[in-house]
Amino acid sequence: MTFELPPEQTGAAAWYGPETSRRDDWLMPLDAADVAEVEAATKALVARSADIAAIAARDFPLPSLGPKLRARVDDEVLNGRGFLLLRGLPVERWSMAEAATAFFGLGAHLGSARSQNGKGHVLGHVQDLGLDVKDPNVRIYQTHERQTYHTDSCDIVGLLCLKTAKSGGLSALVSSTTIFNEMRRQRPDLLELLFQPLATDRRGEVPEGQKPYFEIPVFNWHKGYLTAIYQRQYIDSAQRFADAPRLTPAQIEALDLFDRLANDPKLHLFMEFKPGDVQLVHNHTMLHDRTGFEDWPEPERRRHLLRLWLAAAGGRPLPEIFAQRYGSVAVGDRGGIIVRGTKLQAPLEAV
Repeated sequence: MTFELPPEQTGAAAWYGPETSRRDDWLMPLDAADVAEVEAATKALVARSADIAAIAARDFPLPSLGPKLRARVDDEVLNGRGFLLLRGLPVERWSMAEAATAFFGLGAHLGSARSQNGKGHVLGHVQDLGLDVKDPNVRIYQTHERQTYHTDSCDIVGLLCLKTAKSGGLSALVSSTTIFNEMRRQRPDLLELLFQPLATDRRGEVPEGQKPYFEIPVFNWHKGYLTAIYQRQYIDSAQRFADAPRLTPAQIEALDLFDRLANDPKLHLFMEFKPGDVQLVHNHTMLHDRTGFEDWPEPERRRHLLRLWLAAAGGRPLPEIFAQRYGSVAVGDRGGIIVRGTKLQAPLEAV
């Protein structure tokens, strides 16, 4: 049976950067009443030294903000353009325990937090740890290098900005749906190759019984949904494994075109974080990136973001092949990285 490409995608997810960056409908400023709800819920939990990793929505009451936030995430993140920026959390007056509790509590209203590494961290710290980006077991977010456009292994990735770099470190977003449309118009022959499984390196975090890489197509068409999963550096580094399928010259050409489109200023947009911003991104229709940065010399001023990986209760159906990476494709209970001995935890510093 011959493969037939999905139709050109229309709707809010197929956006272009320059036009989208001129709008502000993706911004959700928090007012004083919203912040008061967050702070009341946070202080009650911090006062009793609650286990952050165990916080559920019922433990973090947001009677007014909760329904507003869930509605916007459902409409705009999961079923719309694919991202939303909350602005106005007063992180400058919070301790790390308060910031972590507030962020995790907000996330609990949107989905189930997933482990972001083999250590079981359901709260991640995005900081330059001075690690070597050339080490095949180092994750790029632990360095100051540019990340390149990629997806994470969850439905929604959330970032809370605590501190910004001296220069650089801009957030970059691009629509994988728009990349699909452009490839479909320009080179449908190459696009077709990206619907075939490709080996992607697990970077040393290998679940029991699995290979050190997973094999999922870049683009997947399932039950009327176009979903993407992508990290070019890890596709390339998977070639270090002798049993990984070799990339063909045509597949490399297809990946190179994908990258050129992601890096085209006509497609992507840049976003400058401010302390107290929360960015929510839909991994299945979006890729995110971060520009390289120069940090402050003083440790207390250095760039620092907190991160959540969330399995959304209102998530889309995913094809069974995603279970290689997500562990399961069950809506609301999928994604993350679990290896032997993983214990879920929410550390208050990068470890």
